[in-house]
Amino acid sequence: MKPAAMVSTLTSNVHLTLSEPQTIDNLRFQLLSVALTSLDRLMTPADLRSLQLPPGLDPTGGIVISGRAPIWLYAHLVHELHPTAWVACYDPRLGAVMVTTHCQQVRVGQVVPLQLSYGKPRLGSALLIVGPPDSGKSVLSHALFQALLPDFPDVFLQRAQWDGEGNWILELPDTATHADREAFKLAYKGELTDTFYPYQAQAILQLRRQKSLVIVDVGGKVQPEKQPVLEACSHYLVISSKSDEVKKWHEFCCDRSNLRCLSVITSSLDKITTVHRRAPFLEMTCGPWLSGASIPVPEVLVEQVMTQLLPRT
Repeated sequence: MKPAAMVSTLTSNVHLTLSEPQTIDNLRFQLLSVALTSLDRLMTPADLRSLQLPPGLDPTGGIVISGRAPIWLYAHLVHELHPTAWVACYDPRLGAVMVTTHCQQVRVGQVVPLQLSYGKPRLGSALLIVGPPDSGKSVLSHALFQALLPDFPDVFLQRAQWDGEGNWILELPDTATHADREAFKLAYKGELTDTFYPYQAQAILQLRRQKSLVIVDVGGKVQPEKQPVLEACSHYLVISSKSDEVKKWHEFCCDRSNLRCLSVITSSLDKITTVHRRAPFLEMTCGPWLSGASIPVPEVLVEQVMTQLLPRT
């Protein structure tokens, strides 16, 4: 769905854009788009003090908030939009999720199948990050996401696992110890259900319809239950601290699921970057990929992702 004409407001780090009224499923609404404008795509709580809604708000209709931003910014915007008929938050994996309403047309928890594709002509790529446990998959996934984000703001990182290691754990301050991180992970760890991987597969496909690239962290075990996720992806990257584990991931991702290999990384505890070959896929040794460490992604890997997976403009 293409956005209608817009009006906007700008603070030092936040750009709010409000569309003209539009309709979907007989619901009249405006789209409030959030964009973080600093080079590092960050904002601070102090930015809330000067934040103003764009002019032209129609309180008789609904508002759909969309964009990558902190949870506390969304909470602030929902409060500021209280006079409108209803407010929904856009989740690219689901649609517009109703979070508050003052009318009979919608109810809280209802999902309107809105799709903000912005005219993308094809499915974006989906890169599956795989390898055995304790090789650095989650750290690499997050570091690659952060490295691409400044130039490709519509890249998305999907955690298709239930081990409790979300982005927020990797972004804890330097004062957080390894024991702190493990305690947080254990507190939020889930369990495998019959619906988990089918749900993740549908989420990845929905994201690919709207994003240039989806990075998928799927955990460290070869499991047949993961097949729906593999079928929803286009490429894979193996990162392994054990060379004898790589073959089974090639069999699982390439031979069984016909995914294309982007790279094989030997994970090292030493600070090293060594390229072994570039074709038919990038093969290298690099590291260390440890939680809490500031790890730049090797330029050769970023270049490989940009060349092979991101659309040329």
